[in-house]
Amino acid sequence: MKNSFFHRKLVLPVINLLRQGITPEKIALSLAIGICLGVFPLLGSTTILCTLAAILFRLNLPAIQLVNYFVYPLQLALLIPFIRLGEALLGAPHVPLSLTILFESFKRSAWAAAKTYWICDWHALIAWCLVGPFAIWILYLVLAPVLRNLAAVSEAVMKQEESSRPGAQA
Repeated sequence: MKNSFFHRKLVLPVINLLRQGITPEKIALSLAIGICLGVFPLLGSTTILCTLAAILFRLNLPAIQLVNYFVYPLQLALLIPFIRLGEALLGAPHVPLSLTILFESFKRSAWAAAKTYWICDWHALIAWCLVGPFAIWILYLVLAPVLRNLAAVSEAVMKQEESSRPGAQA
């Protein structure tokens, strides 16, 4: 488990941020906002959004971008559900759509697909705007205590490593 992709690419960078003195709460907020902005339903916009959020709210840019890139598959997986939720909320007609249809349309002609599916983007945006704030709040409530525990464990391990070095004072 310690050498898994997830551990090397996500857990270890977060531990390193904690060791640099960044508070668990600040990292939890950065991760929560990064996850939520990472599933923003307009493809290609999340890096800019996460950078702006990091600057605006003085969040940790590496942490927010790390999870933004990690949740990219989730962004694709949630695109259609966000569209469907927006359609339901607005009482809009159901547009026959799947990721395959969407990607094939964009492959043929990005401009024609954008003109055809722009209303779907609006539906998805409205749904995301309603779900997003709650998702950030819930993610923060879950991540903050986890990161506090991770910080405590990391600090204990560091102290143990320091005391076990040759020539270390007891």
